Amino acid sequence: MSMYKTDRTAEDIKREITAVIRELKDPRVKDKLLTVVRIELASDLSYGKVYISALEGLDTAKKAVEGLERATGLIRREISSRLHLRKSPELRFIADDSVREGIELFKKYEERLGKDKPHED
Repeated sequence: MSMYKTDRTAEDIKREITAVIRELKDPRVKDKLLTVVRIELASDLSYGKVYISALEGLDTAKKAVEGLERATGLIRREISSRLHLRKSPELRFIADDSVREGIELFKKYEERLGKDKPHED
């Protein structure tokens, strides 16, 4: 299978997982600021790793991953029906802290940029 099709399918699955997460009623997932960072699919589309990040931090992401693991069957069924896949990939959710790290890096960059800028009086 071409890499292009795998990447395109991964983006479609990412979009649908994001939509399904918004519909879940699990308190570990509901009303959390969760982001699907990326999805790594096997070349035959049978297995996928889904990286989840939370704006509140890694602990929140880990709790959300527990809730998502419990809802894996529902998520796979929804992906299969929405994308008309013959077989939806087996999903494994992994907590990721990259969103918070990115925000901290951006803040440091802004602070550094502010210090280098001469003050105008």
